[in-house]
Amino acid sequence: MEQQDKESKNTDQKTETPGHNPSPIGPDHPPNGDAHIGGFVMGSDSTQTQTQSQIESPTSSWKKTVHWSPELVTESHANSNTNNNNNNTVIGSNPYVNYSPAPANSFSFKVKDTMDTVKDLLGRWRRRVSEASKKAEDLAGNTWQHLKTAPSFADAAMGRIAQGTKVLAEGGYEKIFRQTFETVPEEQLQSSYACYLSTSAGPVMGILYVSTAKLAFCSDNPLSYKSGGQTEWSYYKVVIPLHQLKAINPSSSRANTAEKYIQVVSVDNHEFWFMGFLSYDSAVSCLKETLQGRSLQSV
Repeated sequence: MEQQDKESKNTDQKTETPGHNPSPIGPDHPPNGDAHIGGFVMGSDSTQTQTQSQIESPTSSWKKTVHWSPELVTESHANSNTNNNNNNTVIGSNPYVNYSPAPANSFSFKVKDTMDTVKDLLGRWRRRVSEASKKAEDLAGNTWQHLKTAPSFADAAMGRIAQGTKVLAEGGYEKIFRQTFETVPEEQLQSSYACYLSTSAGPVMGILYVSTAKLAFCSDNPLSYKSGGQTEWSYYKVVIPLHQLKAINPSSSRANTAEKYIQVVSVDNHEFWFMGFLSYDSAVSCLKETLQGRSLQSV
């Protein structure tokens, strides 16, 4: 028991006695580990000082962290490195951008010559479009007037379609002309025009033929007339030999300029009025040339 009490006392003494510290704490160091805190604070002051110095001199910081590439602030020049395989030169520091020198003869033409050529082409194209537009406008107007001339608009349209079908079935106006009128072997058909002939019974739809021997008109459909108390049907025809032609006079209505006419006068002063042409200008030109040719032959 006494021995145990001694060992217990020795143990208590060892516990109460502090161990040997190789670095004893001096009187200048604060207790309870404040020295470590003070060291941390001092370290923080140093960090703040460095941060403050960096803020005070931002220029030096930018110079250290930013580098402007010379290719971005100056004009890019082709790199001297040349690829011998494809003769392409790399531009700047970008390996994906390059250029190939163009052949010398590819720029042999002059810009002025090119512009003159383009202007000439555009001018010709504009004239052709203008002419085509005018022809289309004239054709549309003539077609409308052609159909309006008939007593029935619908009948005129159906008659025009039927006439076109007949021409295709017969093999053209040349064959229809020779089947309809007496001709001589050397006679040739020059032109044919869809129009109306003015009569006492009203306008008659038909075709005006111009050949090397005569002017001839035949109605598209047969017309009815009374003969001996009976109704007869026949085609309305007009035949004027060229040597009997005296004058060709184009004219138009004062009230409506779209209504255009062609007056044909024979040497014995018979007048025939044609109207509602699908191709009025062409018909006038052809008839005048025919009359002029007959006059030259008679001289």
